[in-house]
Amino acid sequence: MRKYWSFFRMRLMAGLQYRAAALAGMSTQFVWGAMEILLYRAFWLEHPERFPMGMEVLSSYIWLQQAFLSLFAVWNWEFDILESVKTGAVSYELLRPTDIYSMWMARSIANRLARAALRMVPVILLASLLPAPWGLRLRISPVSFGVFLLSMILMVLVVCAYSLFVYSLTFYLTDPNGIMVLSVAAADLLGGAIVPLPFLPEGFRKFAELTPFASMQNVPLRIFSGDIPLSKAPAVMGLQLFWAAALIFAGYLLTRNGLRRAVILGG
Repeated sequence: MRKYWSFFRMRLMAGLQYRAAALAGMSTQFVWGAMEILLYRAFWLEHPERFPMGMEVLSSYIWLQQAFLSLFAVWNWEFDILESVKTGAVSYELLRPTDIYSMWMARSIANRLARAALRMVPVILLASLLPAPWGLRLRISPVSFGVFLLSMILMVLVVCAYSLFVYSLTFYLTDPNGIMVLSVAAADLLGGAIVPLPFLPEGFRKFAELTPFASMQNVPLRIFSGDIPLSKAPAVMGLQLFWAAALIFAGYLLTRNGLRRAVILGG
């Protein structure tokens, strides 16, 4: 465990060096969040009674979505991991006295935390200064905030486990681009990235809520904004825990089996 913690710290410190990229990303996310809120505002002013979420709740959801984008954006791939499997360079990793899946997990979590740490505070501060109902609502009880943090931890595990599941499929594919595109599209649609899940048709929404994608950004952001009450939090967080465990188990088995089947050529 100590060696994985050391590797995690190294990747985290390396990721914190890219301050210029973080500044550019922060600016983009703030502008994008403002555009989304203005778009929803136009529909809300026309028919506020048809909105499944209050405008203040929706604004909080969008600002948190932008602030923590690096944590749950599935398209934040580790392309060097994918390339190492395609080229066979993954064989060098096998020389280390470590479990390759655990090392990839530590690396994925560290990279996402580093990207989010540089961007989330400025976005949250700027969004909280905006007037209601367009700004980020920070009025939250200590209990709700604790539940939100626990849900965020589970969300990071689900996202990273899902990413590693896709990486593990690379052992069985000649080109992973197709599965990567499909996995991102499914996560964005069913996870609340394109529109929050309450805006989907009821039947489709109920289906989406049972998938691992709903256990990503959908749960913690709606808990913080108040759209998911504390009484329902244990059920949705239990589903988060289930999908985290299921994806980790499936990804680990696929990776281990893929490494056994791998044939590395050379002299």
